[in-house]
Formats: sequence, structure tokens, C-alpha cells
Amino acid sequence: QVRLVESGGGLVQPGGSLRLSCAASGSIFSINVMGWYRRPPGKQRDLVAVITSRGSANYADSVKGRFTISRDNAKNTVYLQMNSLKPEDTAVYYCNARDSIGGNYWGQGTQVTVSS
Repeated sequence: QVRLVESGGGLVQPGGSLRLSCAASGSIFSINVMGWYRRPPGKQRDLVAVITSRGSANYADSVKGRFTISRDNAKNTVYLQMNSLKPEDTAVYYCNARDSIGGNYWGQGTQVTVSS
């Protein structure tokens, strides 16, 4: 089992920045991919960015050039640096981890609101 705890959400003005963190605990030795997903109000949950244990990252087109995902394997933590935030980035952001034996784990979610 893997437990994920997110932090760093909040209210920010358009054009501002936030940094999300997600700390993993438990059977962390087996984690391959970590990532961030988001669920905007009234919509489905979609991919934001993912990163492998070797640091290879992929992003949704809507966040390319504005968001950066990174990972500190020593601290078992994944980060999402969000810059140039837009109102349409408003969502609940979820941390995700997938392990080598088919496990798929989710954090509890953290609210990000972009509004003036």
C-alpha cells in the first residue's frame, strides 16, 4: 500500500504561481510513475502531468510551458510548479502513484482556485 498526502493548494490571482507537493509513504519502493490529475468544477478528472522514476515527464497540452513536474526520489515526493495560472486551472488537484505490480493510488486532493 502507498499513502499520498498533498499540500500547497489555495487561492491565487490570475497570472500567479503555486507549488503543489505530494509525499508518498508505505510501499514506496515499488512506485514507478507519479503524477498530477485535476477535476475542474462539473467536469471529469483529467491528466495534468506525469513523471517516471527516471525523470521523464509528460504534460497535458493545456499546461505545457506553464507547469513543471519534478520528483525527489530521496524524499519520495513529487512537485507541481504552476506558473501563469489561469481561471480555467481552477480544480481539485490529485496526486497519483502507480507501482510495478498494478497498484494505482490517489491522494485526497487539494483545491486550487484561480480568481481575482
